[in-house]
Amino acid sequence: MSALQKVMGWVDDRFPLTATYKAHLSEYYAPKNFNFWYFFGSLALLLLVLQIVTGIFLTMNYKPDAELAFASVEYIMRDVEWGWLIRYMHSTGASLFFVVVYLHMFRGLMYGSYRKPRELIWIFGVLIYLALMAEAFLGYLLPWGQMSFWGAQVIVNLFAAVPFIGEDLSIWIRGDFVISDATLNRFFAFHVIALPLVLLGLVVVHLVALHEVGSNNPDGIEIKKHKDPVTHIPLDGIPFHPYYTVKDIVGVIVFLMVFSAIMFFGPEMGGYFLEAANFIPADPLKTPEHIAPLWYFTPFYAILRAVPPMFGSQFPGVVAMGLSIVFLFFLPWLDRSKVKSIRYRGPIYKTMLALFIVSFIGLGYLGLLPSTPVATIFAQVFSVIYFLFFLLMPWYTSIEKTKPEPERVTG
Repeated sequence: MSALQKVMGWVDDRFPLTATYKAHLSEYYAPKNFNFWYFFGSLALLLLVLQIVTGIFLTMNYKPDAELAFASVEYIMRDVEWGWLIRYMHSTGASLFFVVVYLHMFRGLMYGSYRKPRELIWIFGVLIYLALMAEAFLGYLLPWGQMSFWGAQVIVNLFAAVPFIGEDLSIWIRGDFVISDATLNRFFAFHVIALPLVLLGLVVVHLVALHEVGSNNPDGIEIKKHKDPVTHIPLDGIPFHPYYTVKDIVGVIVFLMVFSAIMFFGPEMGGYFLEAANFIPADPLKTPEHIAPLWYFTPFYAILRAVPPMFGSQFPGVVAMGLSIVFLFFLPWLDRSKVKSIRYRGPIYKTMLALFIVSFIGLGYLGLLPSTPVATIFAQVFSVIYFLFFLLMPWYTSIEKTKPEPERVTG
């Protein structure tokens, strides 16, 4: 027995290192027909690590003080060695994190990854999405630029629309009667400590739940149904390591090429990743001409604006915005189809999914624009389509004719 084997044996007697490696990598059997859409889970994990690491380095020079915050960001960009690179990695990573997560969720909608027995995986995934939105919103205030300040002002003021407790709730969130130094400090604390811990915990349970029931695949059939009678290994499964770890590296390389191109040649992405107004220090006395959240919040912001106020209150819009996310949790029970994958579904689901994606992208675009009568009408139409995707799902998934699923994965 070699020295390394002795060390590993000593560790294994006290900690399940080898058993964990086998259970989650070398002996975790994944379907052999994973395609392009299965890159985005590992890319999301890569971006989470990247955001945490770059965030740690940024906090070393950032000052969570209303008087010093903007200047400290400028100091990072201009005077800290490689500070500009760390800052652009963090800002580019934030937007691409949402790109990857949206594509990951779309994959779930296409192949029915939220269906039995993966309901908990989906619920944990939506919770990750919510935590990520909260993390992004809290971080958005920290540069203390004009759009950061006024964007946070608008979002926090939405809570004031909640009946009875709204005013007290918005004051409690801000820590003051207006967005101020107290707000910046608490947002900083939540952004760098509380929510990263929540995100890490949710990612762990998401992966544990996934490895308990096994991965879905483009055919939407369970590979555990057909196992080798001797080894009990799924006939249509291959070890995650080394096959998919190597395949994921290819995806990571391509992704990092795109990431680097954006970061070095267009980190602002025409104002979508970093707005021009955020390069101006926050001024509580000067409101920007047009206040809009970052692009990954705009679909929900458009839904909020599409709902007309009632009795002078924006509360109905806040409810609609909240329901647009809450409905995601109920997808596993709304979908009554006999099959999981879009490959074997009928034209109704494909049409509804296409309309849903068009409405989501349309709402995202409209949320970036100033509110006009024409834009509001389009936002209302897209909002109706968005909600009908969920509300009508039990009906159209139960009546549509589906193709027969194969017994084994088709590749």
